[in-house]
Amino acid sequence: MSDLLLVRHGETAWSATGRHTGRTDIPLAPRGVEEAISLFPYFRDRRPALVLTSPLRRAAATAQLAGLTGAVTDPDLYEWDYGGYEGITTAEILRERPDWSLWTDGVPPGDEEHPGENAAQVGARADRVLARAAEVLREDRDNVVLVAHAHLLRVLTARYLGLPPEAGRLFLLRTGTFSMLSTEHGLPVIAGWNTRP
Repeated sequence: MSDLLLVRHGETAWSATGRHTGRTDIPLAPRGVEEAISLFPYFRDRRPALVLTSPLRRAAATAQLAGLTGAVTDPDLYEWDYGGYEGITTAEILRERPDWSLWTDGVPPGDEEHPGENAAQVGARADRVLARAAEVLREDRDNVVLVAHAHLLRVLTARYLGLPPEAGRLFLLRTGTFSMLSTEHGLPVIAGWNTRP
């Protein structure tokens, strides 16, 4: 079986300041553009069987700048919907809720565009992406690349390893990096994490 490559989009103005950026569609910051371009040498000679990207432009631009052509948009790769915490930093939330954790407490509902999600809902989306990727990986010798967002990819990694969605809290993921999920002796493993070329 081939590998599943995860790419977190490059830095944005909001990710640089720790603001929860779920469905808000903001572009890459200049540093994020540089991070995405820095991935190009790694992907230059690779021909993935499938490239899936989040519909948000920070992910799509990262895929393009990294040289990942033919990307297919997958709405299941949207970032965690932070609901009423969209655009707010963890520090701001902790002032009002000192024991709050996204992973266990979730988020309050927001407006129509940001209704909010819990870990199980994000996990269900991650499971659908993994099922689509598994079909391609079984049939092809080339890798599948997913270009998306930190929390979604962390949940997806937990689910790939057979862990509950909340276990995504264990996998810190930096902007503009790629990670590799693979197998060893038929079991799922992390073969690389937070890698920069």
